[in-house]
Amino acid sequence: MKRLMLLYVLFPIFLFSQTTGRVIKISDGDTITLLLKGNQQKKIRLAEVDCPESGQAFGKNAKQFTSAQVFGKTVSFVETTTDRYGRSIAKVYYDDGKYLSKELIKAGMGWWYFSYSKDASLGKIQENAKIKQIGLWQDINAVAPWDYRKMKRELRNNKKIEAAKTGTKAKGVA
Repeated sequence: MKRLMLLYVLFPIFLFSQTTGRVIKISDGDTITLLLKGNQQKKIRLAEVDCPESGQAFGKNAKQFTSAQVFGKTVSFVETTTDRYGRSIAKVYYDDGKYLSKELIKAGMGWWYFSYSKDASLGKIQENAKIKQIGLWQDINAVAPWDYRKMKRELRNNKKIEAAKTGTKAKGVA
């Protein structure tokens, strides 16, 4: 009885904390842009998943997967926080309750972003995809996006240091 009363109390809160919008752009596997009421656009970074970067193996595949799942559809989302770039971090749901981050992980198109997630079931889903060598798990040398970004930063910094030592401008360094 207490659970039922709690459900009646919490359901309206959950219902009103959800927002909907139509997906009008896919930036990469884990970043989408929505068109909200009043023609307002909102860029969303998917919660709990980190997809390969565009220059990384399976980066284009992750973007295509996300596009195939939600582009042009009306989705609902629940904002969880914002990132350092000001993007909303959100859980995105589509097709009668499918959780986009979970579907990406299940399809082997992204890593469970365990540093920013408390949902250990996503880790189990990732492990299953890994065992079955689904998607990016076909690559035995798959590099997590956070490690890839760190390597790219270190490479840029090393180029800057080397350029400063030699007094030349490093190629590809802004």
